[in-house]
Amino acid sequence: IGNEAAQAFVASGWRVLGIGRNARLGQMAPGVEPVRADASDRDQLVSACADADVILNALNPEYDEWEKTVMPMARNVAAAAKATGATVLIPGNVYNFGYAIGMNTKEDSPENPSTEKARIRIEMEALFSELSARDGVQTIVLRAGDFYGGAKPGSWLDLMILSKLKKDVFTWPGPWDLPHAFAYLPDLGRAFVAIAEKRHELGRFERLHFAGHTLTGNQMHRLAEQVTGRKLKRAGVPWMLIRGLGLVKKLYREIAVMSYLWRTAHSLDGSRFEKLVGDFRATAPREAMQQAIADLSLDRTPRDMAA
Repeated sequence: IGNEAAQAFVASGWRVLGIGRNARLGQMAPGVEPVRADASDRDQLVSACADADVILNALNPEYDEWEKTVMPMARNVAAAAKATGATVLIPGNVYNFGYAIGMNTKEDSPENPSTEKARIRIEMEALFSELSARDGVQTIVLRAGDFYGGAKPGSWLDLMILSKLKKDVFTWPGPWDLPHAFAYLPDLGRAFVAIAEKRHELGRFERLHFAGHTLTGNQMHRLAEQVTGRKLKRAGVPWMLIRGLGLVKKLYREIAVMSYLWRTAHSLDGSRFEKLVGDFRATAPREAMQQAIADLSLDRTPRDMAA
């Protein structure tokens, strides 16, 4: 989301500073000014965010290291926002609602710390809610479903769903007829720009939902076939094996714990966001699928097919 949002802000005329360290500094989107800083170092982060009007907290710690990394880095972001008076934008997710999540989930739906990751996300948002109430720092959470698309790999689409597309295989992690919330990243990046430009119309602490694309496995499979122009074999995910691997590797255990989202029909009610930003034109699912495949080179090239 950091890369896609940065591109969207640059395209809208914002001056964008991208905070990173080591190799990340050379991987910033075109037009982004790289700033060397370690988000785990509070003083460095506060200095890097000096004079910012908006801070997008796109920090993305390793999935199996949330317990020791998410909250310390969030506190550093909070300190930077307090020091600068900037508005904080937070990419939220559906974890907060736990096992109770359902269709058309609203911003005020009950939060449920069913999993450790849900507890951490709830705690993080509470930190910024308290900061807003106590110190007047505006924070806006934009909650979305599973990310896909954009120029950077690392989503369910390239890691699992279309990981075997070149072999004509489409993999779905759950029941094929259950709706699942997705967010096409280029759209979500533009959504953050829209919110930033409307921030003065919002309160000190706000939560908004980005509806994105709600798709079943059947629908996404059909889209992939339409885009590629060929039949794709259906495959499932060996969750029992992943749970078994979780006994020896924490990452697999964390992935298995969150698999309930593929067995639970859910979507986000984005009506409040839509009312706020007005005419926001999301990319159509078929176009988004086509672009996502092209951006990450997930399909065979003509040369591959000739071979």
